[in-house]
Amino acid sequence: MDKNQLKTIIPDYVLDVARILKKEHFEAYLVGGSLRDIAMGRQVKDYDIGTDALAKDIVNIFPKAIATGAKFGSIIVLMKDEQGETQHIDVTTYRIDEQYIHGRWPSKVIFTRSINEDLSRRDFTWNAMALELHSLQEGVTNAILLDPFGGQKDIKLKVVRSVGNAAERMKEDALRALRACRFASVLGFELDNEVFTAIKNVLPMIDNLSAERVREEFLKILYNSSKPSVGLKLLKETGILKIWIPELLEGVGVDQPLFHAYDVFEHSLRTVDIADDSVKLAALFHDIGKPRTKKGKHFYRHDVVGYEMTRNIMNRLRFSKKEIDRVSRLVRWHMFYFPYDEEAFMKGKELGDTELEKGKKILQWGDAAIRRFVKNVGGEDAVDDLFMLRIADATANPKGLFDPHELEALEQRISEVRQKDMALKVSDLDINGHDLQELGIPSSPKLGNILHDLIEIVIEDPTKNDKKTLISIVKERYLEK
Repeated sequence: MDKNQLKTIIPDYVLDVARILKKEHFEAYLVGGSLRDIAMGRQVKDYDIGTDALAKDIVNIFPKAIATGAKFGSIIVLMKDEQGETQHIDVTTYRIDEQYIHGRWPSKVIFTRSINEDLSRRDFTWNAMALELHSLQEGVTNAILLDPFGGQKDIKLKVVRSVGNAAERMKEDALRALRACRFASVLGFELDNEVFTAIKNVLPMIDNLSAERVREEFLKILYNSSKPSVGLKLLKETGILKIWIPELLEGVGVDQPLFHAYDVFEHSLRTVDIADDSVKLAALFHDIGKPRTKKGKHFYRHDVVGYEMTRNIMNRLRFSKKEIDRVSRLVRWHMFYFPYDEEAFMKGKELGDTELEKGKKILQWGDAAIRRFVKNVGGEDAVDDLFMLRIADATANPKGLFDPHELEALEQRISEVRQKDMALKVSDLDINGHDLQELGIPSSPKLGNILHDLIEIVIEDPTKNDKKTLISIVKERYLEK
């Protein structure tokens, strides 16, 4: 690596940390993913520095530091960049991990003064390189790069290779199996044969990983890969997918004879590759109910079955309730059909009609139906996501009969209804739980049910979203006479 180029790439605030450490007679090496990304010409997100300074030394040297990881020798140092913004640099003491427990965490962390010992405990060859930051200072001729395991060579070969014995590295921490698949997908690399074999041999240990750790690696494959299908296929080939999301494998070999070019599994992966990040999860699961609902050439109510399956999978991976609800609703309603009057709609476009005029010409769903559709999907923002999912689904299928004007027509109908009062959730009501309690209804499931009944009434007739009117309805329907 050329010294002058490195000095233009690595920010001054990182070099300042190294300079301060050197002044206190400690080493400072740029390590891990930041150095790998520099070597590959990729954008660096975070900078990690390895040092022989202990956590207590680092905290004493840098008053502005976060010491929550001190137990593992990791301190977050806060430094100002050239724009005056605060940046985080992870400064970690060289360490050796003793024997791992159940392939998940080290039994003990031992700190060392040797950068080479620290590098030898790392997972993959290009994550085990180190650049001596002091060598970038004035008066030093060449940058000093440590690459004891051939990381630069493996970058050129585009291969994921373990540091030392692959079987031992995977047994130490089974999460490395998912990381290997993730790196291959994100970096565009292939798994070394020994790594592939080692992953298959630790599958029982992968089953014991925490759902949260698995979920994070899974999401990094989806969101950080230019083609997530590469990583998803690796999860399938290694056997990891069968452990954590076996439902996806049910679509392998399930043909879709009507209007589809690929089996369910392949189509789902192609849809994920095309989909916007906001709908990638829904894209992966949108047809997951098809194998269980296939009757001849049809997949009756696969969206309904897929809704429940999606919720089960996301619960297994410990997603938040909010995200589970958002994604599963998209799966549930991705098969929506808007029966608009195409001829009237296209004529309105030609004549340059206003949205309101075009809306009247394509009036196939009444206002209440539009409001109910938006509510079922999850709100106005969710409608935009649903449209993006529909487009990705259609684009991934060259044999599909996709009519883009259907989305445009529905969008215009929604826009027309949006201009009116559109209450979609309980919080939009002109009445609340406290008002009901004042009427004598105690805080209970009954109170919640009444509020949900009222929102259904208002969806049908927005003019009733008036406090006086709603109180009158409650008195008439729910209070004992």
